[in-house]
Amino acid sequence: MESIQTDRAPQAIGPYSQAIKANGLVFASGQIPLDPATMQIVEGGVREQTERVLDNLKAVLDAAGSSLDRVVKTTVFLADMNEFAAMNEIYAKYFSATKPARATVQVARLPRDVKVEIDVVALA
Repeated sequence: MESIQTDRAPQAIGPYSQAIKANGLVFASGQIPLDPATMQIVEGGVREQTERVLDNLKAVLDAAGSSLDRVVKTTVFLADMNEFAAMNEIYAKYFSATKPARATVQVARLPRDVKVEIDVVALA
């Protein structure tokens, strides 16, 4: 088992790893729309936040020797399911080839009151 860490994605803000690589898989922790350079939430709505989240996940997967093309499962956490279509519009741009399995849920609250958080499982 290997802990994955990169400065191209936000540093963990708790007792967890950005990702764990184990048994041929990469388990990436949920990312919220923090700019890794400033550790501040990006400006804008759910589209901009989804883009930042997926860029952060891409950086973590790259550090693990994987990529978004190797993602097999995602979980999308939305603060408001009414923003599903807007999130999905951006999400589709990042997963154009083989689309991973996905669950999307509305949650009562996300860290730092962001609009979206996404985690992934990918092939290493």
